[in-house]
Amino acid sequence: MAEEPVERFLPTSGRVVGVVALVLVAAVILAGIFDHDEDFPVTMIAGAVVFGALVWSSMLRPRVWATESDLVLRNMLDTVWIPLAAIESVVVRQVLAVAAGDSRYVSPAIGLSWRQTYKATHGARKSGTESYPVFVEERISQLAEDARARLGVRRYSDEQVALASGVRREPAWVEIVVLAVSTVVFVGSIFI
Repeated sequence: MAEEPVERFLPTSGRVVGVVALVLVAAVILAGIFDHDEDFPVTMIAGAVVFGALVWSSMLRPRVWATESDLVLRNMLDTVWIPLAAIESVVVRQVLAVAAGDSRYVSPAIGLSWRQTYKATHGARKSGTESYPVFVEERISQLAEDARARLGVRRYSDEQVALASGVRREPAWVEIVVLAVSTVVFVGSIFI
């Protein structure tokens, strides 16, 4: 059984555009289904389903949260559980990047805009005016530090590297199947 989240981090971009895109996709699909003159091409409906699946997977599905023991990165086509104590570093630029062991895990759910990224990499951060993504970076770092303290694990130690072997990855089968099937139908409808 999965652990309950103890802290959820709000996504930083794409939500409004994603919802608007899905509403438009739904309108195209409904127009195609209820078009009684049969002038609406099946290719258009299939293409709308592919586009809708891509919008959902890339803009609305990604989330980040922490449980008592793990940082969870729900991405476009998978979900990754990283033991908090295994986290060596956290950096937010255009995406959230987490290093654990010899691997780096990213999530597009939390990120800085291009302008914020430029300012962050060129030393333009001002104390007291930090953005939400910077707060997330600092909060995840603090959760990782607290987890290491609870377990008595030192940062960059062999014990911490060993904890990184506990990273779990689960494919997002529903999204993968919907994308695969709708793409096959779309491509097939082009040649019919």
